[in-house]
Amino acid sequence: MYTRFVRTTDSAGSTTSPGRAAWHPFMTVVRTGVAALRSRDPLLRNGHLLAISSLINAGLGSLFWVFATHWYDEDVVGLSYSALSVTLLLASIGQLNLNDFLIRFVPSAGRRTRKMVLTCYLVSASFSTLVALGFLALVPKLSPGLDFLLTPVTGACFVAATAGYAIFVMQDGALTAVRRPGWVIGENVIFACVKILLLAMGAALTLFSGILLSWAGALVVSLVVANIYLLRRAVPHHEKAAPEKAEPPPKMVGYAATDYFGSLFRMAAYTLVPLLVLNNLGAEQSAYFSLAWIVGYVLYLVARNMGSSLVVEAVTCPERLVEHGLRVLRHSAVLLGAAIVVIVAAAPQILSFFGAEYAEEGSTLLRLLALSALPNILVSLAIDVSRARRRLRLAVGLQIAMCVLVLGLTKALLPVLGINGAGVAWLVTQCLLALPLLIWRSRWLTPVPVRSS
Repeated sequence: MYTRFVRTTDSAGSTTSPGRAAWHPFMTVVRTGVAALRSRDPLLRNGHLLAISSLINAGLGSLFWVFATHWYDEDVVGLSYSALSVTLLLASIGQLNLNDFLIRFVPSAGRRTRKMVLTCYLVSASFSTLVALGFLALVPKLSPGLDFLLTPVTGACFVAATAGYAIFVMQDGALTAVRRPGWVIGENVIFACVKILLLAMGAALTLFSGILLSWAGALVVSLVVANIYLLRRAVPHHEKAAPEKAEPPPKMVGYAATDYFGSLFRMAAYTLVPLLVLNNLGAEQSAYFSLAWIVGYVLYLVARNMGSSLVVEAVTCPERLVEHGLRVLRHSAVLLGAAIVVIVAAAPQILSFFGAEYAEEGSTLLRLLALSALPNILVSLAIDVSRARRRLRLAVGLQIAMCVLVLGLTKALLPVLGINGAGVAWLVTQCLLALPLLIWRSRWLTPVPVRSS
C-alpha cells in the first residue's frame, strides 16, 4: 500500500502562509506582468504569456506533487521523479533541440510551415523512441535503482512518454513561433489537470507506477488537443498571412546540428543532477531535492520564455535585436528579482505545502536555486542572442561550461553539504558564467549585421 495522508503544516505544527516580507515584491511581479500583458508590444506580451504558462504549469505541477507526496511515500516519490527526469533528458536528446529550431525558422517559413512542423515531429518521435529503448537496455548498469521500469507495462509507458514529451516540447515551440502563446498556456493547463486526475486514480488503485502512468496518459490528451488547434487553425493562418518565401537557407541543417549539440549539455545539467542525488544520497533525499528543484526551476523557465519571444521577434526585425535584448534583460531582472525575494523570504512556507519534512530539508536548497536564477538571466540572454544571430559558438561554449561546472561541483559537494551542495553548485556556476558576460558584454551584445532568415 503506497497511499498515505498527512496534514500540511510547518515544523511548529501550525498551518503556514508566506510572510508579509514577500508581499511587496509579489505585487511588483503582478504590476510588471499586467503592464506587459496590456502592452501592444509583442516582444513583452508574448514573453509574458509564455512566462505565465510556465508559472501556471509550475503551480499545477506543484499541486500534482503535493498530492503525490501525500498519496505516496518518499521512496516512491524520489524514484518516480528520478525516472521522470530521465524521461525529460531522453526526450531532450531525442527531440534534437528542434523546439528551438522551430522557434528560429518557423516565423520565416511561410507556406512551408506545416511540412517543417510535421517533419520535426516525425524525426524527433522516432529518435526519442530509439533513445528510450536504448536506455531501458542499459538500466541495470546505468541506474539500478530504476529497475522497476523494466516491467512490460511500465517500460512501454516510459518509452511512449519519452516520445510524447519530445513532441509536447516541440508543439510549444511551434505555437510560440506562430505567435500563439496563449495556447501554450491552454495545453499546459490540460496536461496538468489530466495528470492530477490520473494520479488520483493510480493512488486509489495503489499502483507503484501511478505517478509515471499519470504523466503518460496526460501527455496523450494534451498532444491531441493542442495539435488539432495548431495544425488546423494556427498553422494555416500563419501560412496564409505570410508572403511567398524563397527556399529556406541551405545551412539550416548545420544550425540545427550545432544548436542540438550545445543544448544536450544544458539539458544534461538540468536532468542529471537528480540522478546524482539519487545515486549518492538515496531515494528519500532525492525526493527532498526534487520538490525544491521543481519550484526553483520555474525562475529559469521565465528567463527562457522571454528569450524565446526575443528570438521570434529578432527574425522579423533583426536590426532591433540589441534593443530588444536590453529590454528583455531589464524586464527580466525586475520580474525575477522580485520573485527571488518572494522565494527566499517564504521558502519554508512554499515547501511546507508538500509536507513539513520537505520544508525542513529543502528550504536552504530552494533559496540557493532561486538566487542562482538572477545571474542565469544574463547567461540565458547571451545564448538566445547567439541563436538569433545564427552564430552559435558562444551558445555552445556557455552550455558546455554550465554542464561541466554544475555536474562536477554537485558531485564534489553532495557528500559534504548533502542536497544543499547541488544548490551551491548551481549558484557558483551561474555566477562564474555571468561575470565575464557582464564584463565583456560589448563583445556579444552590440549592433552587428544579422543574416537574413
